[in-house]
Amino acid sequence: MSPPLHLLPLLLLLSSFPVLTTPSPTYPKFLGRFSHRKPTQTNSNSNFYSYETRYYTQQLDHFSFIGDTLGGDSYFQQRYLLGSTDKWARPGAPIFFYCGNEGDIVWFAENTGFVWEIAPRFNALVVFAEHRYYGESMPYGSKEAAYSGAKSLAYLTSAQALADYATLIVDLKRNMSSEDSPVVLFGGSYAGMLAAWMRLKYPHIAIGALASSAPILQFDDIVSADTFYDIVSNDFKRESESCFNSVKKSWDVLEAEGNDQNGLAKLTKTFRICHTLNNTGDLINWIDSAYSYLGMVDYPYPSNFLMPLPANPIKEVCRHIDDNSDGKTLAERIYAGVNVYYNYTGNYTCFDLDDDPHGMNGWQWQACTEMIMPLASNPETSMFPPYDFSFADRDYECRMTYNVSIRPHWITTEFGGHNISTVLEKFGSNIIFSNGLLDPWSGGGVLKNISDSIIALVAPLGAHHIDLRPSTDEDPDWLVNFREAEINIIKGWLSDYYHAIGASRSVLSDRSEHTGVSSR
Repeated sequence: MSPPLHLLPLLLLLSSFPVLTTPSPTYPKFLGRFSHRKPTQTNSNSNFYSYETRYYTQQLDHFSFIGDTLGGDSYFQQRYLLGSTDKWARPGAPIFFYCGNEGDIVWFAENTGFVWEIAPRFNALVVFAEHRYYGESMPYGSKEAAYSGAKSLAYLTSAQALADYATLIVDLKRNMSSEDSPVVLFGGSYAGMLAAWMRLKYPHIAIGALASSAPILQFDDIVSADTFYDIVSNDFKRESESCFNSVKKSWDVLEAEGNDQNGLAKLTKTFRICHTLNNTGDLINWIDSAYSYLGMVDYPYPSNFLMPLPANPIKEVCRHIDDNSDGKTLAERIYAGVNVYYNYTGNYTCFDLDDDPHGMNGWQWQACTEMIMPLASNPETSMFPPYDFSFADRDYECRMTYNVSIRPHWITTEFGGHNISTVLEKFGSNIIFSNGLLDPWSGGGVLKNISDSIIALVAPLGAHHIDLRPSTDEDPDWLVNFREAEINIIKGWLSDYYHAIGASRSVLSDRSEHTGVSSR
């Protein structure tokens, strides 16, 4: 049995596929279909995150010479956020460039405080570039036109996005008369994958990359397809084995309740769904999603990335699921648990299962073409319903949706992945792969050093790209030290670069004040 495509690392689909009437886990997204927090439409998150919104006239297709044959559609306006140049020590000071994810770039800029906070330490210019087909960076003039079908979506690929970033960087440096400025790439999750791949594909453009929570090995059969759901399950078992067992049992219970007379109406009421459920599959996908995202954002402090959440949110979820006082049914306890994720603030009276506030549904296309990341659920080790991944099923679903066939091996052909240690030890350099082992995507990450300059930093208690998030007073010592290690590695890259080009003086500053990074 094949799950719907609305949950692969960002796949946003539910109603486009046949209704599922039996529990089946859906592919987890990097970000949340059911997240409600929207990016604020301002030009700055704080006085520290000061930037100007700009647009760059970008080529639609970097790999052919169609020229103006598409008329005005041959180009589109790519949005990017340019940090303050007041402290940028031109010419030659560094540029910290964030490779945009599959969503609104303002949202990611506001949640990537590490880049903003360390830039003053290096007198660096900060740039956040938006990924094509997301946010405001829409080809064909509008989202409706860009997403109208396979023909218009054909240019939504990772290779085209990397070429966007490369041409933007070259043009930006030229226009700012700073061709000698070294570029350091940053990215978390899908953007972390892009940062690593860009360093490998465009080593003359960027001197190094910090790839946080980047599952570049989650392709083909490089890692076990069970890893994602096993890690989420272990995150829950780590907090409470009874919570793990209750979740594991709940899928059959919910399915049985949904099959009872008036069962769907009862479940709609229990889980506060805005519109009456048509099947249990939609509800199960919604619950499944919450657990997957909780595994990603199980931060040790309160956060507001995907949703407003308390510190150690899985612990809080399990506290509710384990509370069987007052004769609560299992369904009621499961609702109380997922309500921590979806409604911790108590602001919502009901839940819309078709919500997509961050404009990420372009991932549905990407997950039907090149981003084929096998995920499965093993009934022996996972608390999720059992599921075996099938390339054939995925291909069928994508042909039904877009009339395109998947290219399951294209990413490893384009960027590599097999025998990665042997390959990159000889042909790669200057990449930090950072991962937290609570993050389910860490199973597809690089967890061991490959060489002296391709470094794996691993945090046993870290969640999804926690190192890139803004620093807080609640940061544990291990996180402070983790970030400082990254800073020192980046400083080494820059020192090597300036030495190599014979710079007469370093533009680096050892100033630590105003960096926002604690020096405990």
